[in-house]
Amino acid sequence: MPLFRPLAAASLLAFAPIGTAVAQEAIFDGASTEGWTDRNGEPTKWVAKEGTLTREQKVGDVWTAGRFGDFRLTLEFKTDGNSGVFIRTDNPRNPVQTGIEIQVNRPGGPNRHSVGALYDLVAPDKDASVDGWNRLEVTARGPQITVVLNGETVSEMDLDRWTEAGKNPDGSKNKFKTALRDFGREGHIGFQDHGANVAYRNITVEEL
Repeated sequence: MPLFRPLAAASLLAFAPIGTAVAQEAIFDGASTEGWTDRNGEPTKWVAKEGTLTREQKVGDVWTAGRFGDFRLTLEFKTDGNSGVFIRTDNPRNPVQTGIEIQVNRPGGPNRHSVGALYDLVAPDKDASVDGWNRLEVTARGPQITVVLNGETVSEMDLDRWTEAGKNPDGSKNKFKTALRDFGREGHIGFQDHGANVAYRNITVEEL
């Protein structure tokens, strides 16, 4: 049974019967923050502005009200600095330990903390980012996670290879207190407030 649970602001495709293939679907309508919350499930203080979901001051991360399992997320971002896209986050109050982050930042790297990285886990093969708007695609299917930045596959991982807490398969350390193999395979999608102004637009999810 698909784990995708549509948001209140989703399109009419949300009413397809369970088990029916669902096409790519906007989860941000470009005009309101309906369906998006703060870490406590309260209305977010991010703003809908000129078709973007925007962080303009320090207000904390923003989260989908719904939870997603196997999916393809596509979006565009423009940032002044550090942000991130969290996926399959079980507890928005503790995203660092219950979710996986795809790093959003200015061009730089590549390393495990640069744009396009699976943060602290996998460095991107290259820096495929540009100044201005970037297109990001994240596919999560079972243990497989793939990150495509501006049309180029930059990082991939198989969660089942992460068998030890605090350690990557190559022996390097990571921040996680739980082996990634044991992470839940569904959760919230979120955008990080790490102190920099950032905007996201054209945010869609395709259930897999």
